[in-house]
Amino acid sequence: MIKDEPLRGIALYVLATIIFTVADTIAKTLTTDLSVIQITWMRYLVFTGFALMMTWRRSGPAFHVHSPRLQLARGLCLVCSSTLFILGIRDIGLAEAATIGFLGPIMVTVLSIPLLGEVVGIRRWAAVAAGMLGVLIVLRPGAGTFQPESLYRVGSAMFWAVGLILTRKMAITDRAETTMFWSALTGLIMLSAAIPFAFVLPNPRQLWMALAQSVLSSSGQWLVIQSLRYTPASILAAFSYMQLLWSTLAGFLVFSVLPDRWTWLGAAIIIASGVYTANRERVRAHEKQQGNA
Repeated sequence: MIKDEPLRGIALYVLATIIFTVADTIAKTLTTDLSVIQITWMRYLVFTGFALMMTWRRSGPAFHVHSPRLQLARGLCLVCSSTLFILGIRDIGLAEAATIGFLGPIMVTVLSIPLLGEVVGIRRWAAVAAGMLGVLIVLRPGAGTFQPESLYRVGSAMFWAVGLILTRKMAITDRAETTMFWSALTGLIMLSAAIPFAFVLPNPRQLWMALAQSVLSSSGQWLVIQSLRYTPASILAAFSYMQLLWSTLAGFLVFSVLPDRWTWLGAAIIIASGVYTANRERVRAHEKQQGNA
């Protein structure tokens, strides 16, 4: 049940962005010693256990799904997104990775046309074009500063966007906890098939760090779910950009790296585009509610 406590929802969501940044910082540190597959696999071990507990608490057929193929596809998208995300933060700065990740909501707008049959007006298309321009400014293809590794983050955002579209398609028939569990289980099975070829026995320090980033990531997911109980997603979307601030601070404090002026310029354009798109979603949702009243 959704409760009307927007400030509480915003506080939970902002806390989630901080926790995600800490988890990402730990994951980036671990990539110097452990494979990306192993880091992601350990994250999914905890995530699956967490999702199992949440789903088990629900009454009724908690584990039953109406669209097994869509659930499998969503799980595939999320595990690919997670793996490519860690590959991305391994090779580029946290702030740059966070900025490129803001491409995800823009892709959702584009993909909602063929996959959901939504109609996108000229103003939202203009916001999409502005957001893409911001991403190009950050990536700067053809320039001497272009990092091919940043394309991992682009791929991560693409898979995340498709996963979100699939979530919307299943939201009417399947519970959120059930969807989260099957996505976690799908990812764990896929990663478990690959882990024998990538496993390295971690030392105690690495093991504790991997456990910490896994617990933090799952806790952040739980906080996001809780925040949506109090505040509409269209309002929370604007606060997701605070992760750029936390990522910049973490990159400077831990890795002594700051984004350049082009990254800041691109980020400003992307954030403006995203905030406008989120506001349009809020307006459209309000108009739909009035039309159904």
